[in-house]
Amino acid sequence: MLAAACVFIDARAAEIKITSSIELTRAFQGASPGDRLLLRGGDYRGGVSLRGRSGTKGHPIAIVAADPDKPPVFRGGTSGMHISGCDHIELRGLHFTEARSNGLNIDDGGRRTDPATGIQLDGLRIYDVGSQGNHDGIKLSGLKDFRVVNCVVERWGGSGSGIDMVGCRTGVIEGCRFRHDGPQATSNGVQAKGGSEDVAIRKCRFENTGQRGVNLGGSTGLPYFRPAPNGFEARRISVERCVFTGGMSAVAFVGSSDCTVRFNTIRNPTKWIARILQESTASEFVPCRNGSFTDNLIVFQAERVRVAVNVGSGTNPQSFTFARNAWFASDRQDRSRPTLPVRESDGIYGVDPGPSNPQIATHHGAGARVID
Repeated sequence: MLAAACVFIDARAAEIKITSSIELTRAFQGASPGDRLLLRGGDYRGGVSLRGRSGTKGHPIAIVAADPDKPPVFRGGTSGMHISGCDHIELRGLHFTEARSNGLNIDDGGRRTDPATGIQLDGLRIYDVGSQGNHDGIKLSGLKDFRVVNCVVERWGGSGSGIDMVGCRTGVIEGCRFRHDGPQATSNGVQAKGGSEDVAIRKCRFENTGQRGVNLGGSTGLPYFRPAPNGFEARRISVERCVFTGGMSAVAFVGSSDCTVRFNTIRNPTKWIARILQESTASEFVPCRNGSFTDNLIVFQAERVRVAVNVGSGTNPQSFTFARNAWFASDRQDRSRPTLPVRESDGIYGVDPGPSNPQIATHHGAGARVID
């Protein structure tokens, strides 16, 4: 067994040099588990469609930048790249821009009870994609055992998400940055809905990402759930050690169950800190419930954030837990203590979390280093 870029392949695996989108499509059609498709730096025509080939566990088909300092850039297309019905695919070091819809679209090929497994996205950059519609930087539908790490997503569709997950489970989104500094009609940083569960979102940065930094749930048409509606839009999604700056609200629990938000830093949202909502109201859905919001550091302006947690109808806010959060109103220290839907345990209110209070900065959120 030979080691190549942390992926183990056997002696039969090939390294194939790619210089165009046409060459990539042809090479992928003939690829075998463990093959590495090495893309030369420069522009590639967007709209690439890849399907029908899979790697295996430990032997993915890898599509990577041959030189990380000279990335391949996929420009245009309806989607920059669409991968459908494939397992154990790795993308690394690729850029996507100017797509009319989604920058990158990966799905299960319609196999709603057979998710696409083992997708790995590492070091991608997606920017300036979509219009003002529901267009995403990265669209993931029906994935299992996936990883998205060290990616940068900037300026996606005005009503879309940096990453939108529908029916995805047992995945990790880590070390990514989301920024949306253009028009933000109803955009989100990351959204997990349509039956998504057991996904960890950690150590990410969200900068002015629109209405909701992370949308834990949402509103999904019943035919699009994977595998089928089971009472929730999202379950057991965790948001940990992330940094949120600006945006209307940092997180929203929307038709979700047993989701966790902890050890994050939230700075200067424009309207709310968090939301508890119910958008899927059919009889098979339980009220939004059992959320946990703990050990976070929140710095806000009391004149802008009049209501810390927005609670919508049809929810069960009494089932939520708030504990050990540190709240600081930078413009009105005396208004730091928020009104919450349930009593908070061991909260800290009105204590400046700057360098003079290292215990607060260390325990809560990402620490004083992210506070101006």
